[in-house]
Amino acid sequence: MTIKCAVVDLPFGGGKGGITVDPKQLSTMELERLSRAYMRSMINFIGPHRDIPAPDVNTNALIMAWMLDEYEAIKREHSPDVITGKPVELGGSLGRNDATGRGAYLCTLELIKTMGWSPNNLTVAIQGFGNGGYHIAQLLEKVGCKIVAVSDSQGGIYSESGFDIDSLWQEKQRSRQVRAVYCDGSVCELIEHTAITNAQLLELDVDILVPAAVEGVITKHNADNVKAKAIVEIANGPILFEADALLLKKGIKVIPDVLANAGGVTVSYFEWVQNRSGLQWSLDEIHQKLKDKMVNAFSQTWELAEENNYSLREAAYINALIRIETATSKHGTQQDFKQK
Repeated sequence: MTIKCAVVDLPFGGGKGGITVDPKQLSTMELERLSRAYMRSMINFIGPHRDIPAPDVNTNALIMAWMLDEYEAIKREHSPDVITGKPVELGGSLGRNDATGRGAYLCTLELIKTMGWSPNNLTVAIQGFGNGGYHIAQLLEKVGCKIVAVSDSQGGIYSESGFDIDSLWQEKQRSRQVRAVYCDGSVCELIEHTAITNAQLLELDVDILVPAAVEGVITKHNADNVKAKAIVEIANGPILFEADALLLKKGIKVIPDVLANAGGVTVSYFEWVQNRSGLQWSLDEIHQKLKDKMVNAFSQTWELAEENNYSLREAAYINALIRIETATSKHGTQQDFKQK
């Protein structure tokens, strides 16, 4: 998280924390009790000036609202700036729900422009059809890309002619499955497709591959079989270290997770700023501010990579570490005291 925030130039840092549990196995009451208990256990480490939790895997606005309420009950003060990803009615930011997918989409669009590609009919495969995967799919579809494959934890679907993303999403919300359908209103009909595994999806002959599910899915064992021209990491760490070098040798452009999925924490930062100032920005303002951050971060990363023959991952980390080192040194270093 420290690297990710530095890549997009945010004054945030820190790490990730959570509870090892499958929330799908809990009732709503159990989930609320667990969320509130987590906040009680972390109360001495969390605060608007100390550590600001944000939503991640298997959390949502309701869970963040429970945690906020518990914090305020313990502290006996109104503190909307202690939590991000809250419902808008409790001080949450517009645009937070699609921020991760939109940030990845903005990076992908910049890559398409930089490579001189036309988005029309670029083929895209997306592993993981949750919040991030759905939103990047929907946005890429709008600019002309063809989403030919999507998957969830149960498996995937492929169609050379592409899918209607909103129909797939509607069906997933209804049946909890990724099914190849086209929906007209409430009527959905099955369309021609091929069932594939998550492993097969990674090896499809597509232009852009988006791992948006879990970490470690591209390894030294399957990297040679990846045929995509570019990979956009929405998941955290979907490409293992040994695989990264193999992909680089093949000339595959990889937009690393610390850049591609930084849209979520960026809009969380916007939410915190709004809470601190007592303002609420419009959705258009949020989208423009997010675009500015992501485009600037991508441009700086790309330029450093091109000038020094680095991978985009190396360039992103170097930019981040330079920012961290610069900020740290401004506090004063041993070298300062050696100067006459």
